[in-house]
Amino acid sequence: MDALEILSDLENVFPYFQPIFSADEQQVIAYEVLGRYRTEDNIISLGPFFKDDQIPDEYKFEVDLLLVKKALEKAFDLENDISIFLNRNAELLMYGHGEPFLQELLAFEKKGFNLSRIVLEISDRNYRGDLDQFDHLLQYYRTYGIKIAISSIDSESHHFERIGQLEPDILKINLEALKSTATGVNFNDVLFTLSLLARKIGATLLFENIEMSYQLQFAWKNGGRYYQGFYLYPPEAEFIQRDFLKHRLKEKFHDFISYEKRKLEGVYLATEYFHVKVQEIVMKNKKVGYEELFQAVVKEMDQIAFRMYICDEDGFQKSANFFNGKNGWVIQSEYMNKNWSWRPYFLENIIKMRNERKGILSDLYCDIETGENIRTFSYPMNENEYLFIDISYQYLFEHDQLL
Repeated sequence: MDALEILSDLENVFPYFQPIFSADEQQVIAYEVLGRYRTEDNIISLGPFFKDDQIPDEYKFEVDLLLVKKALEKAFDLENDISIFLNRNAELLMYGHGEPFLQELLAFEKKGFNLSRIVLEISDRNYRGDLDQFDHLLQYYRTYGIKIAISSIDSESHHFERIGQLEPDILKINLEALKSTATGVNFNDVLFTLSLLARKIGATLLFENIEMSYQLQFAWKNGGRYYQGFYLYPPEAEFIQRDFLKHRLKEKFHDFISYEKRKLEGVYLATEYFHVKVQEIVMKNKKVGYEELFQAVVKEMDQIAFRMYICDEDGFQKSANFFNGKNGWVIQSEYMNKNWSWRPYFLENIIKMRNERKGILSDLYCDIETGENIRTFSYPMNENEYLFIDISYQYLFEHDQLL
């Protein structure tokens, strides 16, 4: 892209706006500003212009500031609670120590534009400058009510520490990774960690690059409050009616909710089924040893379980593992006295079982040893003995409501 051609033809530089929709209101709550350039034959994206390291920062800043001016002038036509997302990499934000950009925003504030409507969508992945100065600048902007979003988080993200340091208002998650089956499991793990982190720091999850219905469902299921992508609406030069997708989104959410209810009902029924079955086995085998109890469970659940063991209420394993390997069921004595209280939700589930006297079916998780997705059914045998039965992936696959 010829930078000088663009700089000498700034009249044909203008913003496009891609709407961002909310889950709670099913309407437009923001627009992301994207740069466009009109050639003789076409309208092209200015993305390559801003990403080209050969183009001087002062050129990029001039074009970007023009886009900001045109975008904010147009944004006066919007309702006052609609936000404007402005993309900023660290180099561009630090240009002139961030002061020229801020002065432009303050000029709009004097005209009546509330700066709390501005969301800076930043990326500092390849920034070689002083991160402390960069962070101080962001905090300075925040004193004016400007919000911060960290952009394009995907399955390759390794900057959780930076997220914790910046404590952004919004985490923007790129759903491009969902197109690849190779990154699917890894992406789910990253997303789970991000959702926990977002909850801790009070950030909102925004999912971008939604191009298909299943991606919207994924975003909804995984705690996304805001959504953006071509499946919802492409970038255009004009704004759209806030309620443009309200009816469609309500229908979609209804479908998602119905599907999720069916799955939850399936998990509930499976939990009840395992509880009744295991309770009956335990009651019939009260006076036998651990190995005899495991043998009794295998008779009833050979096609369901692949591992079982017994722990006390502090998580210390009182039995060996009874494991279904390649050559059938075997005893793994090396697991005796190991402690599992460090596992997430372990003690919480022990207390729940102890008080409610009912078994618990865990959520879906990846088994450390087999690498497969499994669930564990836990049952309170008495006040200090808890039976754990790991359910095989094959069984879950055959009962897909459990996956």
